[in-house]
Amino acid sequence: MSNNNFLLNYACFPSKTKGRYFKEPEDENRSCFQRDRDRIIHSNAFRKLEYKTQVFINYEHDYYRTRLTHSLEVAQIARSIARRLGLNEDITECIALAHDLGHPPFGHAGEDALKKSVQDLNLDNEKYEFDHNVQAIRILTYLEQKHADFDGMNLSWEVIEGVAKHNGPLLGQNAESSTNNQLLLEYNEKYDLKLEEFSSIEAQVASIADDIAYSVHDLDDALRANLVTIEDLLNVPLIEKMFKDIRSRYSELPQSKLIHESLSGTIGTMISDVVSQTERNIEDHKIKSVEDVRSLNKMLVTFSPEVANATKEMKRFNMEKIYRSYKLSRTMNKAKRIIQELFQCFYENPGLLPTEWSKLACESQRSVIICDYISGMTDRFAIHEHRRIFDTSYEMTSF
Repeated sequence: MSNNNFLLNYACFPSKTKGRYFKEPEDENRSCFQRDRDRIIHSNAFRKLEYKTQVFINYEHDYYRTRLTHSLEVAQIARSIARRLGLNEDITECIALAHDLGHPPFGHAGEDALKKSVQDLNLDNEKYEFDHNVQAIRILTYLEQKHADFDGMNLSWEVIEGVAKHNGPLLGQNAESSTNNQLLLEYNEKYDLKLEEFSSIEAQVASIADDIAYSVHDLDDALRANLVTIEDLLNVPLIEKMFKDIRSRYSELPQSKLIHESLSGTIGTMISDVVSQTERNIEDHKIKSVEDVRSLNKMLVTFSPEVANATKEMKRFNMEKIYRSYKLSRTMNKAKRIIQELFQCFYENPGLLPTEWSKLACESQRSVIICDYISGMTDRFAIHEHRRIFDTSYEMTSF
């Protein structure tokens, strides 16, 4: 069990948890957050991330990152930051591992397709919009159904709250835009997630670890896909300096090692910057408790201004050269079509859903249930399901 003696006063202490929605006996050998982590790792939703796209369709190359490997990398970076800041590594890891559980197949293209599908229904009585962060909460509190005494994973309040708000408040003056998502507002009422406040410092660490991981690792995958070259990266701040430094120290280094050393060094630089800047923020704002973190009207865990600007440039480069590249756009266009056609088909003909899902779709809010079903698919299952329904040359006896 984690030793609370090493945690600083503004960290999340297991002994001070607000507990679980459904009461359970405590585990003698694990803290509440360690138990939460184990439930996440053993969940169906976490296991399916292995076959969900991060950026590049995973079956096109064995080494492309998937949602699973991305989540593991985020967790590693988050734990590294948490350890150096004297925070609770276990809850940090929980939030990092769970932050992408709600992603549908094909990454953000799949999410965009589900959003558009719901919007195209033009149902005035629905305030539902598919959102992968909200879907993660839905998985944690309801869709993961394994336990005899409750639906969902029944995680500690701090984990659910951290997943919901790891990117910042969702209501009130501190929110980038106040949510009107019907499901999230219902969860807020049930779990009192305090959506108008900032999250714990551990949740903020998980969020910035996500930024570090995808900003750098998407470049790594883009190099494998030949969408960008090393020469292209020499125009990207932070990375440019690292590549030049490694080249000057190892003039004959093979390209594969040059890429690894440079990107690994970039991640290390970003981690150290976050730790140093956050320590300054804690001192400047006189942070002494968890309550101080939550009531602060800004994020406490940040990059320095210099590295924040460099990170923005890196993201801009990724958007232009990777996410909007014609090769990736073509693939994602196909993916969106698969998701939208599946949604429309199931919405108009819920009898085509598996029996238990069909019953739910007829008894509950249909758009929500269909989004639950489709978002739970892996990339390859979505492709095969689309073929089974729309491809007349597909084996008629295939199920």
